[in-house]
Amino acid sequence: MSTARRTTPPHLSRRWRHLAAGAATALALALASAPAIAHDDTHGEQKDGASSTASAGACTAAERKELAALGDNFVAACDIAGNDFSTLRTPARALKPGESDSSDNLSLISNIPKQGAFADVSALNSDLAFKGKYAFAGNYNGFMVYDIARPKHPRIVTQVVCPGSQNDISVYGNLLVLSVDSSRSDDSCNSQPLSATQEVAWEGVRVFDISNPEAPEYVAAVETACGSHTHTLAPEKRGRNLYVYVSSYSPNATFPDCQPPHDKISIVKVPLRDAASASLVNAPVLFPDGGNPGDGYSATTSGCHDITAYPAKDIAAGACMGDGVLLDISDREAPKVIEQVRDEENFAFWHSATFNNKATKVVFTDELGGGGAPTCNAETGPTKGANAIYDITRGKRGKGSPQLEFRSYYKLPRMQAATENCVAHNGSLIPVRGKDIMVQAWYQGGISVFDFTNSRRPKEIAWFDRGPLSDTELILGGSWSAYWYNGHIYSNDIQQGFDTLDLDDRRVSSAKRVRMDVFNPQSQPYYNN
Repeated sequence: MSTARRTTPPHLSRRWRHLAAGAATALALALASAPAIAHDDTHGEQKDGASSTASAGACTAAERKELAALGDNFVAACDIAGNDFSTLRTPARALKPGESDSSDNLSLISNIPKQGAFADVSALNSDLAFKGKYAFAGNYNGFMVYDIARPKHPRIVTQVVCPGSQNDISVYGNLLVLSVDSSRSDDSCNSQPLSATQEVAWEGVRVFDISNPEAPEYVAAVETACGSHTHTLAPEKRGRNLYVYVSSYSPNATFPDCQPPHDKISIVKVPLRDAASASLVNAPVLFPDGGNPGDGYSATTSGCHDITAYPAKDIAAGACMGDGVLLDISDREAPKVIEQVRDEENFAFWHSATFNNKATKVVFTDELGGGGAPTCNAETGPTKGANAIYDITRGKRGKGSPQLEFRSYYKLPRMQAATENCVAHNGSLIPVRGKDIMVQAWYQGGISVFDFTNSRRPKEIAWFDRGPLSDTELILGGSWSAYWYNGHIYSNDIQQGFDTLDLDDRRVSSAKRVRMDVFNPQSQPYYNN
């Protein structure tokens, strides 16, 4: 999800707790029956104070500003060209608010609702990371720690209040890293929102010591250009230093610390024996030619949204707005692009990536509409707002340079209501011997488990879905992240809290025996099972 720098505290007016509400809102947002454009200058404050262009009847300047105040890419929903949301039909078979349904092999076994400082609708739950018996769950206002030793009965260990959207989260050893992608008055957990036009404003990464998960200790902060929308851990093989690849984008000439062209990532080095001395060590330019200019359907490339590293194989896959790339990360401080692809017809915004275990395939996601629009419907179709599955080939005898070869699209096969934001989002590989199976979040589309062993014919094998939060308003919600960890699926639902699900299926029975000490989905482990 993309960045937006807010100048006021996060809030949602009654209207913008819902981006669109069918005929009730008369807001002419749209679907992708015509080309969608998600330019970088729509993801927050506008360049040089100019208003962003959009199709007739799209969001007003005031509506854009309020969406941008959410601190994410939801404002991109304003730029999906095509039909007014009010024309969308809710399928007769769609679930109603309060209802849920699933395939016979997938069941919800526990839920812990949002609470305390995170209870408000504007405090969005975000990403997840895992260590031992603990799950660490990001929220725009900080993070939660859960004890998941008993998956049917998880318990809250602690809540750390430390605002800074979107608080993308990772753990390694006794360290926890948070991304801050909203401009703050300083790097403390008591900071206040401050416009990115102010040179003293801060955004970047925060580092906590979680030696005692019940009392995390804030130990370091590193400022990075354009903040840190997401980050990826790439530990060096010697085990002395942890490298953090920081993804950010949407530069603006009026932002002193986020100047265009932002064609790079930032690399933070965290010495494992002295985390307090964490520092910025490099900011390599990945797109010396400027990347995708965004002249057509795809977004302009002005940075990366997310990078998934595969440290054991010294490679990474980058989802960089208008481009998908493979990176050689054998030199952790100097990653290099070794392959670059575009999809000008069906990919509006390259959002994230997942390798298969052998690193012979990669699944890229397209976050059409920034996660704030109902795009899982017949009007949008099966190829937009979907996954794209690529094979990684190496020519004759497997000795050539890696090439990304497109094989197929996979999209949630169930039509969703017009009041449900739904698009491809965060997921992870399930460690099944000899198979490529992935679990994935689709916001209010729920959770889908699919098999892409045959990369040309992906097939869903399990699913879980809640009805919309409202049948008259589109309230931002649904599963932000759905990941497999030590025998269960865990999901961080934006509004409804922390979910645990059980997948009872012989096709994943071998995965139930795989145990990990730590799991960060954007830093893929090699499953030698």
